[in-house]
Amino acid sequence: MNSKKYFDEVARKWDEMQQSFFSEEVREKAFSIAGVKAGEIAADIGAGTGFVTEGLMQKGLEVIAVDQSEAMLDEMRKKFADAKGVEYRTGEAEKLPIQDDSVDYAFANMYLHHVELPLDAIKEMARILKPGGRLVITDMDEHKFDFLIKEHHDRWMGFKREDVKKWFSEAGFKDIVIDCVGECCAQSGLKEEYAEVSIFVASGVK
Repeated sequence: MNSKKYFDEVARKWDEMQQSFFSEEVREKAFSIAGVKAGEIAADIGAGTGFVTEGLMQKGLEVIAVDQSEAMLDEMRKKFADAKGVEYRTGEAEKLPIQDDSVDYAFANMYLHHVELPLDAIKEMARILKPGGRLVITDMDEHKFDFLIKEHHDRWMGFKREDVKKWFSEAGFKDIVIDCVGECCAQSGLKEEYAEVSIFVASGVK
């Protein structure tokens, strides 16, 4: 099973699952670092069922929500049926369905460890940002819980922060900062396994 099929299958219960992984403090930390402002445009990459999108809409931003799973986007459409200011687009990490230099912010929460080529994904998020726009990625630090590969179809067992900083630099970002969110991502396995992994937040300006 690939990650797209996995997310298609869990879409209906993803909100419940995600609540057990981490709290809203993760997105609030990302928004604080980005300095989001009402009326501006943000892309939520790997949007899932709208964890980040929901917070951005609450702060008055327009959002382009992108995910490879149409089932996830369908769940988000139902949840935000009466909401204005959000567009739903199906797309892949290597080819985002967003024009060059068109958004003020790009957010990617727990997305990078699902992509095949993290540097290429970061370069693609750089492409869609306006000059001076900010990318903020929240994801897991490097870990050794291999059941997450098998059961959650992660491609990467988290990341070394120095690697993430290097990728940001190679993608042309400046003012790069990587810090702790102050929270862990907690996930249980099918065989009574349990993972608790610290979450980092990485940001850079195009």
